[in-house]
Amino acid sequence: MEAEKSEKWVSINNGEYLYIPKFFTKIEGNELLKNLLEEIEWKQESKTMYGKETIAPKLSARCGDVNKSYSYNGETRHPQALSDSILSIKERIASVIDIDFNSVLLNQFRNEADSTYWQTDAANELGENPTNVYVNLGATRKFQFRHRDKKGSFDINLTHGSILITRGELQHFWVHQVAKSKKKVTPCVNLTFRRIL
Repeated sequence: MEAEKSEKWVSINNGEYLYIPKFFTKIEGNELLKNLLEEIEWKQESKTMYGKETIAPKLSARCGDVNKSYSYNGETRHPQALSDSILSIKERIASVIDIDFNSVLLNQFRNEADSTYWQTDAANELGENPTNVYVNLGATRKFQFRHRDKKGSFDINLTHGSILITRGELQHFWVHQVAKSKKKVTPCVNLTFRRIL
């Protein structure tokens, strides 16, 4: 099911979200994408799944307050400092939601074969009901959501310069992924802004 494209909060089972498709202009988005590709130290991470080490089908980086580490899959990750481009994005987000985000996960999807697995952003370090902001720069990618208790699913096509804000119980009850695309896709960078307590 294609999600409602609206610039107002949408309530769903166990959470709500706000999607703004043209939060950044095309020119702003192009400049931010160019800067992030150049100034971020990108890595291809690996993790163990079902007893086998797998290489992530994407590049990623973590930025934020250098004294705020983040644990994921049993490993503690230490962030890079926030770049000028990320700080400018953070400042713009503050015009919509008044939260001082101190951690950013960046995923670079180089082509249609790059993707993420089903996951949630509900680690203990993020508090009880975390609010997260997803920013997409570059190619449009489908962000898919699926309820843990089979109470629905929906997709949002994250376009160039768009933002998606999730809050309430959403991260506890819904998992999300960026699936591989059947069509040829140019690069994009997706940023997830979080607040680590």
